[in-house]
Amino acid sequence: MTQPTFNRVFNVLFLCTANSARSIMSEGLLNILGHGRFNAYSAGTHPSGEINRYTIELLQSIGYDTSHLHSKSWQEFEGRNAPHMDIVITVCDDARGEVCPSWPGHPISAHWAYEDPSGETEEEKHASYCKIFAQIKRRIDLLVSLPSEKLEHLTLNNLVQEIGQTPLN
Repeated sequence: MTQPTFNRVFNVLFLCTANSARSIMSEGLLNILGHGRFNAYSAGTHPSGEINRYTIELLQSIGYDTSHLHSKSWQEFEGRNAPHMDIVITVCDDARGEVCPSWPGHPISAHWAYEDPSGETEEEKHASYCKIFAQIKRRIDLLVSLPSEKLEHLTLNNLVQEIGQTPLN
C-alpha cells in the first residue's frame, strides 16, 4: 500500500527521565510508522547514558537501525540549532513532573503514561518491556492515522491528549 504524501513534517520529542527505554522505543516506532510524516526524537531529564537492552532488541526485531541511538539530555533540544518541535510528549510520570524548558516555537505537549518496569526482576522485565512496546505502538498507530486536516495546532493538541488517555489493553 502506498503511503500518502504530506507537505509538512512534524517533529516530535519523547521525554523520559533516563532516556533509556520508553522514550527511545517511542522515537524508533514513530520514525518507522510515521513514513516520513514525522521526525521523532527522544531525550531524558537525567539521561542514564545507556539504552536498555530490551529496547534495543525490540527495535531491532522490527528492523529499526539502532546504531545511531544514544541516551541524551533534553538540553540538546533547547539550543538555536536544535530542530523545532511541534509536539513534546512525556512518557514517564517522573518526567511529567519536571519543570520543562520553554521550548522554541511553543510546541503542544501531552503525557502518555506507561509503567516503569525498572524495579522488576529480570524474568519479569522482558514481558513488561514487550507489553510496553505494544502499548507505545498502539498510540503511535493512532497518531500516524490522523488525517492531515486534523494536524492543525489546537486540534492536534486535543487529539494527542486523547491518545494519551486511550486504554492500553
